[in-house]
Amino acid sequence: MQEKLIECVPNFSEGRDMTIIKQITDEIEKVEHVKLLDVDPGPDMNRTVVTFIGSPDGVSEAAFNAIKKASELIDMTKHHGSHPRMGATDVCPFVPVSGITTEECIELSKIVAKRVGEELKIPVYLYEKSAQKKERENLAIIRQGEYEALPEKLKKEEWKPDFGPAEFNAKAGATVIGVREFLIAYNISLNTREKLHATDIAFELREKGRSARRPVAKPFYYKSPQILKYREGVYPCGECDFVGKTLDETVEHCKNVHDYDLIELLKLNGINPKKVEGKSVKKKGKFRYCKAIGWIVKEYDRAQISINLTNYKVTSMQNVLNETRKLAAERGLVVTGSEIVGMVPFPALLEAGKYYLRKQGRPTGIPVKDILETAVQSLGLRDVSDFNIEERVLGLPRVSRDALVSMKLNDFVDEVSRESPAPGGGSIAALAGALGASLSSMVSTLTANKRGTEEIDGILNTAADKCQEIKNSLIRAIDDDTNAFNDFMNAKRLPAKTEEEKRVRENAMLEGLKQAVMVPLNTAKQSLEVIKIAETVVEYGNPNSITDVGVGAQMAYSGVLGGIYNVLINLKEINDEDFVNEMKATCSKLESDAKKRTEKLLGKVESRITK
Repeated sequence: MQEKLIECVPNFSEGRDMTIIKQITDEIEKVEHVKLLDVDPGPDMNRTVVTFIGSPDGVSEAAFNAIKKASELIDMTKHHGSHPRMGATDVCPFVPVSGITTEECIELSKIVAKRVGEELKIPVYLYEKSAQKKERENLAIIRQGEYEALPEKLKKEEWKPDFGPAEFNAKAGATVIGVREFLIAYNISLNTREKLHATDIAFELREKGRSARRPVAKPFYYKSPQILKYREGVYPCGECDFVGKTLDETVEHCKNVHDYDLIELLKLNGINPKKVEGKSVKKKGKFRYCKAIGWIVKEYDRAQISINLTNYKVTSMQNVLNETRKLAAERGLVVTGSEIVGMVPFPALLEAGKYYLRKQGRPTGIPVKDILETAVQSLGLRDVSDFNIEERVLGLPRVSRDALVSMKLNDFVDEVSRESPAPGGGSIAALAGALGASLSSMVSTLTANKRGTEEIDGILNTAADKCQEIKNSLIRAIDDDTNAFNDFMNAKRLPAKTEEEKRVRENAMLEGLKQAVMVPLNTAKQSLEVIKIAETVVEYGNPNSITDVGVGAQMAYSGVLGGIYNVLINLKEINDEDFVNEMKATCSKLESDAKKRTEKLLGKVESRITK
């Protein structure tokens, strides 16, 4: 069963006194089954973003303890900083990582919120997926007016907190808690000390957009002299010169001509669509799920656009950075780098790397670490501050230091040669298949994306991508095969004195054997796929590298046979006749197919090198 993991990213309104932050993070590190991943203080913002991960119970306890400690140490009556805030613990989001549903996370967030409200007497608002009211889904709407607005806000029925007293807590303020998608806190730096320049671009980027102005001044929109207002019978469009006689007319115009929902845009800006008269006309931003503001960071001596990407699958870092570079250039500005605050999901950085490789006309079928490094360099993540991939990427595929694949080559060969039965043929079969995939990937990337290869680039790039995927899977299988064998041997050593112990031992052995069959079977299947890809590469790859494809196919064929041999030897001890017959038939077909394909492919290789 997959381990249940939740990420928690509380934001504390203290970024200058590290003794206070250390006391808060100490509370997190005291809790079992929780790991502190990152602490990112911002002196100018006077705010620290903390990231930790762990089991549901551990994360729940750590979050409460941290919020409690923050309420004891941070005095909001004395707080000043450039980032919007409303409490000592300003916001505390929970993010489902693995093995846990969003619904389970929502329940956990409510448990923490209830404790904070009842035990600490702090007003708590639920947001995002935990929100009890649709108008409270958006953090920016909840936080409007910030800490200073809380005394009056809490008196209003519509702003009664979800948990805790509807009374102003001067020292701790209020806290926002909920479940959200993974949020990437992403800052883009500019070569200017003018905050208005950064804000001007931020307003163009963010989903909620900006107030519309006329006549439009270029390149700096904020210099446009007049902010448009809605008036009775006069409802201008924020994008063009259209003016509706009713709001409904303008809503219809925006939908048909500009393809967006004006009502939603107004709500996003805290405007009641039924009472728009006297309010500023809104111009939509360029990106959904994007929040952005401009500010000055004294530490870097430059202006920054501070961005929250609340759904990176829809709006990515590269999308926003590319548009920012364009908008900056129009204003005579230069992007001088970007930074990620806290952690970034592995898929987000991986896709960024692939995006830039494709833009450069380079293959994406290369090792993952090379793709990630391309992303870091292309996004300029080390131009502003340090960025360590190993420390900052959440979900980064990792290999245990004790794993076979972590050994030096000579140590691994020595380990195979020792008198212990594992690692044995199954692990070597997986290694053979992985090497076969690597060679076909190499030839594909060596050939593609050159002058005159345009017609075959798609074929070879796809082959390389698939080879990398199989290679990574088979590398994992090197250890999986040995682990499966060891699990079976451990089951075999279980006590068998009583009938119950015998039954438990037999079931454990059967499951261990079936696993010991499925791992090498997968090795054989994956290795056959490598041979199939090699057929494509031998057809379209560089003729000077055809022998590399031949060697790779031969290695993959060894992976097929090695996997099959390990399946068959383990079937002898399995009494499930249907399962055994099914496996034997599968192996027979795999071997026949692999043999025919390899012989045909090697024939092509040999005919070409003997000409």
